Amino acid sequence: MITVGVTGAIGSGKTAFCKVFDQLGAKVFYADEEAKKLMVRDKSLQEQLITAFGDETYHNDGSLNKSHLIHEAFRKGRVEELNSIVHPAVAKEFRREAEKAIKEGTTIFVKEAALLLNNGRPDDLDFIIIIKSDQNTRISRVVKRDHTTKDSVEERDSKQPDFDKLKHTADYVIENNGTLDELENKATILFYELINKSNNKRSK
Repeated sequence: MITVGVTGAIGSGKTAFCKVFDQLGAKVFYADEEAKKLMVRDKSLQEQLITAFGDETYHNDGSLNKSHLIHEAFRKGRVEELNSIVHPAVAKEFRREAEKAIKEGTTIFVKEAALLLNNGRPDDLDFIIIIKSDQNTRISRVVKRDHTTKDSVEERDSKQPDFDKLKHTADYVIENNGTLDELENKATILFYELINKSNNKRSK
């Protein structure tokens, strides 16, 4: 099995890219989605979040109070604190899913994460792919997708890594300023290139 990390700024198209891999037979671990799930089902993680960000972090029904957490983390400059609490739980879940994928005979296991390269290139991934789009294109996509304001997206974007400065850590940089079909075509080509690399790895 080969492991692949896919990352990129908000609105870059990394999830759409990974969905192609998923459809072609790879197993994809969507780190940001897993984080949201863990924040409502992992009791230890819940306790840590409540201690750090207050009882308002969760609604009375146990669901995550996203608006409160976004306000506390992004508006008050506590994003790194939030990440330091959530990321270890996500990393543990990723290792568990990777072990499961090996037992299932998975050929390509993908980790999709916005903050994949925050601490340098991860040692547990064979290949790194950065999905890159122009800022205006990305912001327009997210405004339309999330039914939100340009200012709100720009604020979120400003808290993310500068992927232009991280390109040297990647094995592949995929430009995504065109149509979804064009992105899907690029993803398909790269998927089979990685399959060939995996087959060569096994034959040695």
